[in-house]
Amino acid sequence: MPMRVAIVSPEQEVWSGDADMVVARTVEGDIGILPGHVSMLAVLVGDQTVRVKVGSQEISAGVDGGFLSVTKEGVSILAESATIA
Repeated sequence: MPMRVAIVSPEQEVWSGDADMVVARTVEGDIGILPGHVSMLAVLVGDQTVRVKVGSQEISAGVDGGFLSVTKEGVSILAESATIA
């Protein structure tokens, strides 16, 4: 069962949709989020690529800092700046 993912910058919603996995780098290390992951909040490192896996496809977003929030509703990435790579 996929989870809802949104990547948002102050200017716009960069990408949103259902996904099977999210991989990002936090200040504590790399993290992979799958559906059903425990709720958490993490600080993202600057200048990285967040990978969102949707079936056999992968969406890459260049992200510069911000936060990653996981709730039962899904994953939100609130970035200082973000673009689809």
